[in-house]
Amino acid sequence: MVNFYAFVMLCVFLVILPGPDTAMVTKNTISVGKLGGLKSALGTCCALCIHTSAAVFGLSAIIMRSALLFSIFKYVGAVYLLYMGVKALWSLKNKDETAASIEMNTEKQLRSPACFKQGFLTNLLNPKVAVFFLTFLPQFVEPGSHTFFPFLILGITYIVLTAVWFLLYVSLIHRISAFMKKPKTKKVIEGITGTILIGFGIKLALEKVHH
Repeated sequence: MVNFYAFVMLCVFLVILPGPDTAMVTKNTISVGKLGGLKSALGTCCALCIHTSAAVFGLSAIIMRSALLFSIFKYVGAVYLLYMGVKALWSLKNKDETAASIEMNTEKQLRSPACFKQGFLTNLLNPKVAVFFLTFLPQFVEPGSHTFFPFLILGITYIVLTAVWFLLYVSLIHRISAFMKKPKTKKVIEGITGTILIGFGIKLALEKVHH
């Protein structure tokens, strides 16, 4: 490996940069609570483990080189993001929820794996993450050397940094939850989050295949 510390610094900026994963974690932290946000973050990190494994074993390269596979992966991910965005906006119509029904729905969501699944699928179905691993990681590996262990170490480093960031991020959102969970504020944030997810879905659908 070369310039490991430069890799860490770049990863910090890339992890903090808002994307579909951040939008999903934000939505679930506000609508479900701290545990919901942490479950979403755990789902994201588990998906990153799969992306790392795919990069290590060369599966991502196959997806990148196949226009058909990339397109399938891309459109499935785009449809999922659009679905989650529309679902978030649709939930804004439920204006007459009582405190009891909100609490019941929250408890139901906490008992279900929904938050973990949403975080997991949002990251896993994003082919841009696979492209990122295959284009970004090689820049920090010695030319001509074996890539298995360097890719593994770099991938794990990225996952750890992602986990630490989301732990801090969810804790911050939770600390200001009194303000964030006011009905009006919550509706505004969920509306913005839903719009962002739809925007990411459209952007992903329009993404061209690069070889």
